[in-house]
Amino acid sequence: MMDSQENALNQGTEEVKLSEEVATNATTENSEAQSVNENAAENLNQPVETQSESEETNLAAKAYSSKKEIIERLKAIVDSNETPEKAEVEHLKTVFYKLHFVEREAQQKAYLDNGGDPEKYQVLPDEDEEIFKAEMTIIKEKRQKAFLALEEEKQQNLKKKEAIIEQIKAMATTPEEANKNFDQFKKLQHEWKEIKMIPAEKANELWRNYQLYVEQFYDLLNLNREAREYDFKKNLEKKTKLCEAAEKLAEETDIISAFHQLQELHQEYRETGPVAKELREQIWARFKAASTVINKRHQQHFETLRTREEENLTKKTALCEKAEELAKQENKSSADWEKRTKEIIAIQQEWKTIGFAPQKMNVKIFERFRAACDDFFGRKGEFFKQLKSQFAENAEKKKALVEKAQALSESTDWKATSDKLIALQKEWKTIGMVPKKIGDQLWNDFLAACNRFFEARNAVHADSRNEEHENLNKKRDIISQLKELVEQAGENLQEKVQKLTEQYNKVGHVPYKEKDKLYKEYHEVLDKIYKDLHISAARKRVDNFRNNLKKVADRGVDALDNERGRLLRRFEQLKQEVNTYENNLGFLNISSKKGNSLIDEMNRRIQKLKDDMDEVKQKIKAIDAENK
Repeated sequence: MMDSQENALNQGTEEVKLSEEVATNATTENSEAQSVNENAAENLNQPVETQSESEETNLAAKAYSSKKEIIERLKAIVDSNETPEKAEVEHLKTVFYKLHFVEREAQQKAYLDNGGDPEKYQVLPDEDEEIFKAEMTIIKEKRQKAFLALEEEKQQNLKKKEAIIEQIKAMATTPEEANKNFDQFKKLQHEWKEIKMIPAEKANELWRNYQLYVEQFYDLLNLNREAREYDFKKNLEKKTKLCEAAEKLAEETDIISAFHQLQELHQEYRETGPVAKELREQIWARFKAASTVINKRHQQHFETLRTREEENLTKKTALCEKAEELAKQENKSSADWEKRTKEIIAIQQEWKTIGFAPQKMNVKIFERFRAACDDFFGRKGEFFKQLKSQFAENAEKKKALVEKAQALSESTDWKATSDKLIALQKEWKTIGMVPKKIGDQLWNDFLAACNRFFEARNAVHADSRNEEHENLNKKRDIISQLKELVEQAGENLQEKVQKLTEQYNKVGHVPYKEKDKLYKEYHEVLDKIYKDLHISAARKRVDNFRNNLKKVADRGVDALDNERGRLLRRFEQLKQEVNTYENNLGFLNISSKKGNSLIDEMNRRIQKLKDDMDEVKQKIKAIDAENK
């Protein structure tokens, strides 16, 4: 009797210790698998009902490249008999709408790039989205139905286990009843083991009651030693096989699968009866050592996963910052917008290559990134909306010019109409852009009207063109004579130059396309002649000045100093005039022919002033030499 009671007490004690060891073992797992481990610690008599969040993420995070693939997967889930996993369903939903929004943005961009009106742009119904929503509705109903069925099953299992506890409680009254009902007790234990999930909130209380009355039953049990030894032996065989199975899990390449198989082995170990007292610590130590190997691998797996997800979060945060910086930059032209758009699209492509961030931040970081992109494309749409409005206004202005040009195209008032058409052409250049298709047509119409007039005018003035060519030859002949004067540099050079310039100015117009070239050639030779004349005259003036210095000195002691002071003032005056001309040069626009001509004239004046400054400087030096 004492042996039987001791055996029952030891068995109960071993089961308590096992429960404590499993609980300790479970708490070493990483936080992402916490729900599984807590389930294992608190209710190892139940099968594992849920996966860890990270495991579900891994199972769900299949790469999908199109909405069609996602829809096919949804249909497969609908057609299967399995209950859809929440993580996978959420993943499918996230990826579908990510692809959906990218597709929609591409459609809107193509519409705007083709000159579409942003205000009239409409999001067209998408057949894939309708199918997606329909399949998701079915899956939602399927999950709800499965959930309700599972809850009902848990309630039924709870009632069954409560009934088993009541029967064991009734058996644990007297030793006689305990011995008589031992076979029934073993049967009830087997039934208890076969019953699986129950409501989580009832699990601990139910297990404590079950354990209490099982221990009470064993305390009253009076089996013979042989039966007890046989029971110990069978339990040892079962626990040894569980140890071997746990040790073999170290070879399993799928870390997640190995971890969940270990939870099932823990459950079996707990439900297996005691072994001989001297072997209890040994067999448990072996099982615990094998468990530690699997748990460490599982923990390391999730630590690696968390590290990778944190790295992904850092990369995605950097991309968000880039997108936000691009979104707030000012773009003044279509080219600026297109350049920034390419940069944004490149960032979006890079985003797609980065994996998931930590679950609690994954949605937030995506929403931040999407907000930056939406802000950019929203501002771009507004810009092109305003640009299109400006295009329409510009088109109306150009249409008005086309009508004016067409009205003037038949005119025979050659001079007045030429001026008007040239003014219209200048006004045309001041009007901004219009869409290419419309712009080309307007330009062709405008050009045709202008050409019609000028061709008619040119036909009438054919004789005048012949006269212009004769004038061209005359002016070239005069330029040749001027070049000969440069080489000869004989007497009366200034009079000869004056005579030729008067002849040149009396010659009429030359062909327009030769005008600038002739002007340049003419003034280059004049500049050279005048420069030589000026240098020669200046040299003579300085020599005469030196010769007259003694006469100046005879006027009085201060005469030379007074003359030197006058020359210094003249030098400063000339220097100031040079500075004024050079400053004014910076304000002239050389893009026009008139502006270019004015610049040439001002450069000649500046050179003349500098030559005068040099002459004054030579005179001052002459005075200084005389004073010495």
